Amino acid sequence: MAIHEDEEAEPVKIGDLNSYSRRVYTTAKVVSKTEPREVTSRIDQSAHRVAEALVGDESGSIYLTLWDDSIDEVQEGQILSIKNAYVNLFRGSMRLNLGRFGSYELLEESPFEEVNLDNNLSSRQFEDRRRPSRDRFGGRDRGYDRRSRRRY
Repeated sequence: MAIHEDEEAEPVKIGDLNSYSRRVYTTAKVVSKTEPREVTSRIDQSAHRVAEALVGDESGSIYLTLWDDSIDEVQEGQILSIKNAYVNLFRGSMRLNLGRFGSYELLEESPFEEVNLDNNLSSRQFEDRRRPSRDRFGGRDRGYDRRSRRRY
């Protein structure tokens, strides 16, 4: 049976996340937020704003990547109920992302007293074990079609 968006998975503590975490459901407090910066999409060259919010609970903290309108909606001190998020590595450090299918809701009360900033998952460096991206024209395997395993 498939898990649907509206079916909630078991909530996880921030400190229990790893670089392969998917379908993350958690509650976290926004500790701080960076200034937004402009980035250009590699897909369609459109301009976007991106910022990071340090979020956490009593078990640890991690940076949550915020895009465009979410930057203005999320403020320091708020409690977020995060649904269907995932963790990835950005420049070797863990980031929590909402992506296309994730969401958040603002909560009135926090289920925990303190945020554990000593266990900041984003401050640790990991080796990104994914293969480097390779494109057809100019990637690392220039002149090599991976699907047919032939040169072109």
